[in-house]
Amino acid sequence: MSRHPTPPLSPRPVKRQKVDHLTSEDFKNGIMLAPMVRSGSLPTRLFALKHGASLVWSPEIVDKAILHSERVVDPNTGVVSYNGKSGPMFMTHPIEKPYLIYQIGSANPDLAVQAAKTMQQDVSGIDLNCGCPKPFSTHAGMGAALLTNPDLLCSILTALREAMPPEITVTAKIRLLQSQEDTLKLVERIVNTGVAAITIHCRTRNMRPRERALIERLREIVHFVEGLGKGIAVIENGDCVGLNDVVRMRGITGAHSFMVATAAESNPTCFSRTPLVDLEQSLIPHYIRLGSYLGNIWPSTKFCAMSFKGSHKSLSKADRKDVRDILSHAKSYVDVDGLLGGVWNGAEEMQAIVSAIEARSRWTGRVLDDIISQPVDDPARSEPLERNADQEEKVNPGLVTPPEKRENPEMITLATPRQPPNERMVPIPAMISGRDAPTPTPTPGPGGVLRHAP
Repeated sequence: MSRHPTPPLSPRPVKRQKVDHLTSEDFKNGIMLAPMVRSGSLPTRLFALKHGASLVWSPEIVDKAILHSERVVDPNTGVVSYNGKSGPMFMTHPIEKPYLIYQIGSANPDLAVQAAKTMQQDVSGIDLNCGCPKPFSTHAGMGAALLTNPDLLCSILTALREAMPPEITVTAKIRLLQSQEDTLKLVERIVNTGVAAITIHCRTRNMRPRERALIERLREIVHFVEGLGKGIAVIENGDCVGLNDVVRMRGITGAHSFMVATAAESNPTCFSRTPLVDLEQSLIPHYIRLGSYLGNIWPSTKFCAMSFKGSHKSLSKADRKDVRDILSHAKSYVDVDGLLGGVWNGAEEMQAIVSAIEARSRWTGRVLDDIISQPVDDPARSEPLERNADQEEKVNPGLVTPPEKRENPEMITLATPRQPPNERMVPIPAMISGRDAPTPTPTPGPGGVLRHAP
């Protein structure tokens, strides 16, 4: 694949962060980047950290895939790649290690432990995916399939906690069960495995992103977990659209922290008080330069760049269309020379990210102290759930449909998951199917791009 050559050396050696290991407290009062297949690539995680994300999750990677990969370190950039037959299945960089949580897909305690040990030198935590409803995740009993097998789910978490050194945290990400009582029973069992935090995606297994998350159910769960007295952090996932939305979400849910998926896929700077706008100018060129420097494969960089959208303050519609046209027709980094003005300074992009991360006074978590430190029931700190489209645009520039305007689903049993025709046709990734077919370059339609968020 043709692309611009990377500079021979990194801008300067990355300093190792002198920090203590993660604890439950580090999962509180933060705003995190959710695990997202394809969208949660290394450049996206780095931009999220640069713009304020407390922690970042890797995309889900199946245990067997990691066990059959080869770990390779780029001596020039420091990028660590876990390579499969056709190329890297996961890439990371030492600068993100103190903030990086590896989400594992597993249905076997022994394999989960082996995979975690394989990755532990490059991450600070292991998260078990118990919530993704997509076929590639529920294959062989993984992902949301674990919700109906709590004995297996908890045995995996217990095995991970017993096998991992204390500096590696173990966490879980689940979805709501149909019954609140059943959800509380499952949460209690998970907490008793010794996890540092639990993330709850406030949708049931059969709900989809277009349907409003059931965030009102979380407050009771948070109070229940606090009553267990173990100090476990509860992280909310679902319909939080960035740092400027956490006051509203805190007031409704009482959650300790918040995880962002869809909004971050559209704009990875949403973790900042002042997210970037006019992304065709302020983010996309920088993202492409960084992707080239890091050696991120072009289809991945293109997919993410085409997913970005934000409010428009200065660029004309014609200018935005020109950028999108160049992207949609580009087949390699070389084809976007016109977009970048012929200037390839990916090393400078990386240095800016390194400097921003190293400048943090508090290396992870607690970024919301000055925003949500007051009691959650204080009406002065809690916006109402209902907001009109104009108010939503101020909170989250570029969000087309406010969460509260989305339709709630009908009740469906877990035994009969709904699979729209287009989801039945989602190909199984090579790490599961064994077929190493190249990933096609996606083309976003008028309704947006495909998203796969566990």
